[in-house]
Amino acid sequence: MVDHNHENSKDVQAQAPGQRPGQELDAAGRSLSEALRISFVILKIIMVALVIIFLASGFRTVGSDEQALVLRLGKIRGVGEQRLLGPGLHWVFPYPIDEIVRIAVEKNISLPINSFWYSQTRYDLLAGDPKRRVRVPENLDPVKDGYCITRSEKQTEAITDSAGSDYNIVHCKWQLIYRIDDPERFFQNVYVDLESIEAGQNYADVIPRNVTPLLEHTVADAIVTAMVNYTIDEAMYEQVAAVAADVKGLLQEKLDKIESGIKVVSVQLTDITWPRQVDEAFRASIEASQKSDAAISEAKTYAENTLIETGGQVAEGLLAALHDEAVSEEQREDLWSRLAGAAQEKIAEARIYRTKVVASAEARADYLKQILPECRKRPKLVMQKIYLDAIVDVLSNADEKFVLQPDETADGREIRIYINRDPRIKPKPGKQNSSDQ
Repeated sequence: MVDHNHENSKDVQAQAPGQRPGQELDAAGRSLSEALRISFVILKIIMVALVIIFLASGFRTVGSDEQALVLRLGKIRGVGEQRLLGPGLHWVFPYPIDEIVRIAVEKNISLPINSFWYSQTRYDLLAGDPKRRVRVPENLDPVKDGYCITRSEKQTEAITDSAGSDYNIVHCKWQLIYRIDDPERFFQNVYVDLESIEAGQNYADVIPRNVTPLLEHTVADAIVTAMVNYTIDEAMYEQVAAVAADVKGLLQEKLDKIESGIKVVSVQLTDITWPRQVDEAFRASIEASQKSDAAISEAKTYAENTLIETGGQVAEGLLAALHDEAVSEEQREDLWSRLAGAAQEKIAEARIYRTKVVASAEARADYLKQILPECRKRPKLVMQKIYLDAIVDVLSNADEKFVLQPDETADGREIRIYINRDPRIKPKPGKQNSSDQ
């Protein structure tokens, strides 16, 4: 009690002059009440601000080349077209209720495929042309060196049961360009490790890294399947575009089968070569093939030119028609009538000769008909006249003439005449050509 009274006495002494104890308690309560009121107001403002910030954090922007999926508690939100968000500003419930997954649908992603190329060291890459400037291994190492198989030129079908068949090995590099065509199927059927997304990254940043193994194996399968249907010449020179188109078609078919949502934009064969170990033999083979092709092309050109010079543009068709039994005679006659060039000249000459022979025969026939009555009256005289006319016709075309009269006293003895042509005797005009013929 003593201490308590002592404290009270101190409190009384501490009071301000003229202030009573009840008045002091009322002032303290009012101050406390005012402080509490202000604190509650500030707390309400803070809570409202937090709610506003929380709701404002639900605004998300989708880029012009993107589409987005909204995961609500881990499941895709919406039905039909509403499952995808297009470019623009959107609001979703903030994390962890909703999570937005942006996928670039217009972005082309490039992926090089080098698994079919031979093994190269850093020195090989710096050397420029490793087939000529670096030491080539004696044998191909299937563990380190990638390669494809092409069919032999003698085969007409793909690999089946081909024991003892001959195939060629090639090394090749490819370039795949693809993009995400169906974001929902891609998200559902193609695994992407969301936990691998680091701070500052989004879903699109980890797509190439996670999808690359799947695409590499799928492209490799398509390349092996397509390349075996072509020869090495077709794959390297003649049908490069066709090979790439086949690979693209097979790859897209495989990706569609697993509903990957990936669209193949293009597949390009960037480099292809034969094995380094047989480089010299391949170059010699190519040179021989080029010479053979050049000779064949030259022969075809010569044949075509000869046909055109001989019969014109229709000559080749006529030649084929003559060997085709299905072609009618009317069609052949039509082709004959359209011949030009040397053949037409020969035909014209033959027709002129035929006309001349026919006219000469008709003239002779008319002559014989005229002398037939006289021949019946005096046959010897007529025959002598015909003989003399023939002798005159023959002698008129001779440059030198020797007449030998029969000698009844020769008793069968042989008469020999040595003829030394006189060079001063000139042939008659028009006789030189006929004598040469």
